[in-house]
Amino acid sequence: MPVENWVAKDIAELTAFRRDMHQNPELLYEVNRAAANVAEALRKAGVDEVVEGIGRTGVVGVIRGRNGGAGRMIGLRADMDALPILEETGKPYASLVPGKMHACGHDGHTTMLLGAARHLAESRAFDGTVIVIFQPAEEGGAGARAMIEDGLFTRWPCDEVYGMHNRPNLPIGQFTINSGPIMGSVDELKITIAGRGGHAARPNETIDPLPIAGALLQGVQTLTSRNLDPIDSAVVSVCTIEAGNAFNVIPQKVEMTGTVRTLREEVRDMIEQRLGAMVDHIAAAFGAVGTLDYTRHYPVTVNHERETGLAADAAEAVAGAENVFRDMPQTLGGEDFAFMLNAVPGALINIGNGPSAGLHHPLYDFNDDAIAYGCSYWTSLVRQRLAA
Repeated sequence: MPVENWVAKDIAELTAFRRDMHQNPELLYEVNRAAANVAEALRKAGVDEVVEGIGRTGVVGVIRGRNGGAGRMIGLRADMDALPILEETGKPYASLVPGKMHACGHDGHTTMLLGAARHLAESRAFDGTVIVIFQPAEEGGAGARAMIEDGLFTRWPCDEVYGMHNRPNLPIGQFTINSGPIMGSVDELKITIAGRGGHAARPNETIDPLPIAGALLQGVQTLTSRNLDPIDSAVVSVCTIEAGNAFNVIPQKVEMTGTVRTLREEVRDMIEQRLGAMVDHIAAAFGAVGTLDYTRHYPVTVNHERETGLAADAAEAVAGAENVFRDMPQTLGGEDFAFMLNAVPGALINIGNGPSAGLHHPLYDFNDDAIAYGCSYWTSLVRQRLAA
């Protein structure tokens, strides 16, 4: 059950595509160069339809099988955007754009799906229709939601949808997956404590927001330790605090920002409610005014049970049962593929990236040795899900 032979003839070209994309990272919805290159490559490969501008800069390719595309339709998704990180890998193909890099492997995800699309358009060894989805703005911009709102699944009503992400330090040639909640929701919190500033030598004439912020920071930790069932998982992290600009002036206000991650929507609701009450009441107890701006970005990523099994079966056809693990641990990292899974049954699988720095790290790099396995997984999945 090896990597498919067709990949060998394309691997050098695909690697060159990945490294060129790595050298030219683009953020969020500004993936104009990557989207144009993907669209050009899809047309060159003979994909039946190539539609640009879905969800601002997303690209969709339509590949019809040997029966003209009649019957079922499945979607395969990759992401194209990079991160605002200064690369430190020293690779010959390192980012040419200071302060931007592909630190999450989206260049590899795009390349693997593009390679599979080329082969599927050439072989047509399936019945039905495959939609290849190249989305922008996974890294905080909710590009998946933007594509859905722009008609992705109404224009192309998929029966199933699948995604793939690389996993650092999982060996090359291995896959891991699990059903149910696998990745956390991603929410953003902004807290303002408005007091009354004044001279630092006369604190009695002020309402100092800094000790109020300290009391709130301590209280926030009890949201998970004293309000959450110990079996559940959640993270509430306050990551920035800004207040004042002089050593002898008590500031008017304190502003804090952070993130909340959960694995169940009920827990998400509870934390938002309790955090709002805590901000309000703790500030009021000191005579200040506390406000919470709570923004829900990505929902919990939930793999559907049936489709999880089908994805694992396709991976086993490529890597062997001994290299596919169906008990992937949950993580509180987020993934906007969650929006697609909320709209259509499907599953997200992880592919091994070999020994590697972690995701979102300046030393991270996608391992080109994974390309052949990823391309083969996609085509294996299509043949199994759209068999004659």
